[in-house]
Amino acid sequence: MNQQTQSESESEEKPRLGALQVLFSTLAAGLGVQSSKNRERDFKQGKLSTFIIAGLLFTLIFIGVLYTVVSLVLKNVA
Repeated sequence: MNQQTQSESESEEKPRLGALQVLFSTLAAGLGVQSSKNRERDFKQGKLSTFIIAGLLFTLIFIGVLYTVVSLVLKNVA
C-alpha cells in the first residue's frame, strides 16, 4: 500500500513553469513589480536552480547594458 501511495504522488507531479514564465517572473522580480500571486506560483511550481540561473543571467545582462550605455554617453560627451 505504501508503494501505491508513493507512485500516486509521483504521478501527480506539480506542473512546471515554462521558459517564458520564468523569464517574466525574473524580469518582474528584478524590476520590483512581481505580484504576490505570481510569486506564490513560482515558489510552488518552480525550481530554485532555474530561478538562480535566470537571476544571474538577468544581472549580467543588466550590468552589460548599463556599461554600454554609460560608455556611449561618455564617448559623446568627451
